[in-house]
Amino acid sequence: MFKLLLIEDDETLFNEIKDRFAGWSYDVYGITDFSSVLQEFTMIKPDLVIIDIQLPKFDGFHWCRMIRSHSNVPIIFLSSRDHPTDMVMSMQLGADDFIQKPFHFDVLIAKIQAILRRVYNYNTEPISLKTWRMATIDYEKNLVTNETGSIELTKNEFFILKQLIEHKNKIVSREDLIKSLWDDERFISDNTLTVNLNRLRKKLDEINLGRFIETKVGQGYIATEEEEGYD
Repeated sequence: MFKLLLIEDDETLFNEIKDRFAGWSYDVYGITDFSSVLQEFTMIKPDLVIIDIQLPKFDGFHWCRMIRSHSNVPIIFLSSRDHPTDMVMSMQLGADDFIQKPFHFDVLIAKIQAILRRVYNYNTEPISLKTWRMATIDYEKNLVTNETGSIELTKNEFFILKQLIEHKNKIVSREDLIKSLWDDERFISDNTLTVNLNRLRKKLDEINLGRFIETKVGQGYIATEEEEGYD
């Protein structure tokens, strides 16, 4: 289990992030004395640090500099400040990423997982290939393949499918899909989502998978996995 040090003085945000991370089996530690961040970092020995810029006593840049002088641990800045100089400064000080508040939790998790994989080279299920309904989903080539054939999807179509199958058998709202696409820096409107979903279903129909992307009126969409309980 990885240990994360979250250097954040907003107690509400800290507790929210800690609770969400618990579901991913991460141990999250906080700071009790913001004048002794380096000492607490040394005692905790985290695998990754998430740090805000605006902190009591000294700012996040100061503590990033101090931590980096003692350790090569991955560091992610999480801040409401959006000036380009803040992002440049964080990178110059040796941070691995900069995420602006407000943020989408799934994006933060994805970035943390990517950094941990790169730095610690731990073994996980290959992220480039997934399976759904006995079909192979190739994340690198935007391909869906089964015994019937293979289809190639556009980036938006594939991203939507990816979101649905990663939450298979659970309803994903239109709002969450649009937010995910925006957080991935893809421009998409409500109408664009409808168009892409219709195209996605039509392509999946070519390999007999279209019917497994169901519309739940007033709720969203669901990618079903198990045969039982579904028509």
